[in-house]
Amino acid sequence: MSRRRGLALSAAVSALALAASGCVTVHGEREVVPATTKSEAARVLAEFTDAYNAADKAYDPELSADHVTGALGEINQASLRAKGKTTPGGNPRHNPLELDDARFLIPAKAGWPRWFVADTDSNRDVDDDPEQDTRWFVAFVKSGPDARWEAAYLSILTPDEIPEFAEDAEGHAKPVEADADDLAVAPARLSEEYADFLGRGGESFADGQHTSDWRAQRETNADRPGRTTQWVDQPLDKGDFAPLALRTEDGGAMVLFTTRHFEKQTAARGVPLTVRPEVRALLKGEIKRSVTLERVSNQVVTVPARDQRDSERRVAFLNRIEGLTGAAGQ
Repeated sequence: MSRRRGLALSAAVSALALAASGCVTVHGEREVVPATTKSEAARVLAEFTDAYNAADKAYDPELSADHVTGALGEINQASLRAKGKTTPGGNPRHNPLELDDARFLIPAKAGWPRWFVADTDSNRDVDDDPEQDTRWFVAFVKSGPDARWEAAYLSILTPDEIPEFAEDAEGHAKPVEADADDLAVAPARLSEEYADFLGRGGESFADGQHTSDWRAQRETNADRPGRTTQWVDQPLDKGDFAPLALRTEDGGAMVLFTTRHFEKQTAARGVPLTVRPEVRALLKGEIKRSVTLERVSNQVVTVPARDQRDSERRVAFLNRIEGLTGAAGQ
């Protein structure tokens, strides 16, 4: 777990003026323009934080539904639905989230969707201990000129895990195309590669908690007295779940991507299956012999350049956040 940060056209003054107003519509599908402005990005971050806090205080997913999408949306909305059922009076321990000291990584690119990343300091650190300081990276996407900015990814990194990001001549972050062929693994391939790796293994990913360790843990838990567990991993990489990638100074990239995971637990005859309250809150059907848990996983990795030596070409995980999004009993 480690590291940090288009081509700038000489855009016409009118296009820049529209960009500065947050309304970039002139040849939006062809012109390379900044995704947004720092002032608009700050407003979007503030609106997201307000909605997040309102939803968390009331345990009401409707209060944040218009501000989240993709992996973060799936995780956030399912969590709030479950908590709303298990604690219908709202969150008795609500502590408002604060995201400040924001740095905005704003790519310049053509076409839609547009996106940017807010690198922020949260108040969720352990007693604000500098030794345990973390930064919240929130990626926002906008599908079209009339669409709302929505948070699609959340990653939590320590300062020494943040890559150095490359910038263009105008100071904008450099986006990486989904099918970029100068990386060890193209961003568009990561979700499928990771799902395949979890099922069959391979050489694409560096050893660690979310790769080799997770596979070993599954092998240990597959057969327990009175219970068997099976896993199915699926890529999730279209639409609002598409990967987002920023070029790093070393020629590689930091990539955010999503996967979906199913865990089926089957009990031997006469052995009861017990589940946690948050699972039961999302449960469909009746648990007789088995329960299938559905989770969405939001991850951030560094991908080295393809021209690295074989031993240095493995994808390395920086952070992974998963959440229960459904459960089915049989």
